[in-house]
Amino acid sequence: MRLAVLADVHGNLEAFRACLDHARARGAERIILLGDLVGYGADPDAVVDTAMAEVAGGAVALLGNHDEAAIGTAGTGMNDLAALAIVWTRRRLSDAHRRFLTDLPLTHEQDGRLFVHADASAPGRWHYVQNAEAARRSIAATAAQATICGHVHRPALYSLGENDKMNAFAPVSGAAVPLARGRRWLAVMGAVGQPRDGNPAACYGMLDTARCDIAWQRVPYDIDAAASKIRAAGLPAGLADRLFLGR
Repeated sequence: MRLAVLADVHGNLEAFRACLDHARARGAERIILLGDLVGYGADPDAVVDTAMAEVAGGAVALLGNHDEAAIGTAGTGMNDLAALAIVWTRRRLSDAHRRFLTDLPLTHEQDGRLFVHADASAPGRWHYVQNAEAARRSIAATAAQATICGHVHRPALYSLGENDKMNAFAPVSGAAVPLARGRRWLAVMGAVGQPRDGNPAACYGMLDTARCDIAWQRVPYDIDAAASKIRAAGLPAGLADRLFLGR
């Protein structure tokens, strides 16, 4: 089965639709959304509507920290830009949207793979997996052969061998990486809606369970439209400007 794994949409409808279309054109049979559907972008309602339709059609969606903040009372631990965007986002969500987000699970397990928004060792505490030490902690907390997460907004891949040695890889767009059975893996998806690796193109992963490999995909989208909506909504201009930079 070919699984399209999307993380960190962040209210960016243009990027979300572009990635869904791209994945389906390449044979994706199931969609997995790793959380943070909302926050930062100007279309949280339309993004959640799209996610709800995907889940109704068989997709899996997980909770992210921005989703949790949007249905809570405060953006605890968030920077000023993120907290301002969450306050704005709450006003755009309907009761149906809030019920959908409230019901999202923190993790999903499937065929020896664990899907989670952040660090698998404490999914609801929203720790980042940004280095080999954090990847080791996340891997050690599960029995999964592969852990797939988001939250960081930069693609990365780590593996743990039988000799207990950690290796880190920099994924190359479009190049499938075999997830060798003799190792344990942690793959960090880049962000659909707000990449931070210097490449403004939307990013998602295509996991082929039959071939046991994963490939990161970069998808151009209408950044001008997404940025214009942010400015028109009265959200901080920096949230629009950063989309062009991938920062």
